[in-house]
Amino acid sequence: MIPWLEANTPFPDVSEALTTDAPGLLAAGADLSPQRLLQAYRNGIFPWFSEGQPILWWSTDPRMVLYTDRFKVSDSLKKTLRKVERSRLEDGPWVVRFDSAFESVMRSCAAPRKDGPGTWISEDIIAGYTGLHRMGYAHSAEVWLDGELVGGAYGVCIGRMFYGESMFARVSDASKVALAYLVAFLRSQGVRLLDCQQETGHLASLGAMPIPRKAFLEHLRQAIAEPAIERWEVAPPLTT
Repeated sequence: MIPWLEANTPFPDVSEALTTDAPGLLAAGADLSPQRLLQAYRNGIFPWFSEGQPILWWSTDPRMVLYTDRFKVSDSLKKTLRKVERSRLEDGPWVVRFDSAFESVMRSCAAPRKDGPGTWISEDIIAGYTGLHRMGYAHSAEVWLDGELVGGAYGVCIGRMFYGESMFARVSDASKVALAYLVAFLRSQGVRLLDCQQETGHLASLGAMPIPRKAFLEHLRQAIAEPAIERWEVAPPLTT
């Protein structure tokens, strides 16, 4: 039985997360206010639930992470990155930006996909994370083509710890381009690890790997204690 959180109830210790039935499930309830979200991320906890469910809070073990110096780029993506970077420097049709359309990126991530319905990103989730964005904790990487937002990724950054949330693409490889620029920037700022939360084949193909929750939490405590990144400015991806 997992605990139910009221508005002022603190999170239980992550060691209390379920190990069977729903491995990693820690608690339910509370809200998605920016303050509650920050409390969660600082403790290695994230929300994830489907429509019709209460808010569910997770701390998975193992934890899927991407080390910023182990990001894998296929040959085809390298070609796309070179094209995008050349266009970006020559005022061409491809543009990469950070934080210019955060809510639009979230809503694009929430939209129905070609192979299924929309994601778990609800209006309450959008409200909570846009609140974090206004506070300087949530950020988006955006790929634009001929003035249209065609790909992006967003997540939360505390100190030198980045928590990836979701990506979308409207043209081939656009989400991977956004991630490549984001990873390059984070690496340049001393961010060693990007939290991917849950294991998937797609993330593994990009270089992500599972690590024990204990190791993740040890890194987390050190990273969130470091100074926040002051300027989010696009730099060339390291793979071009």
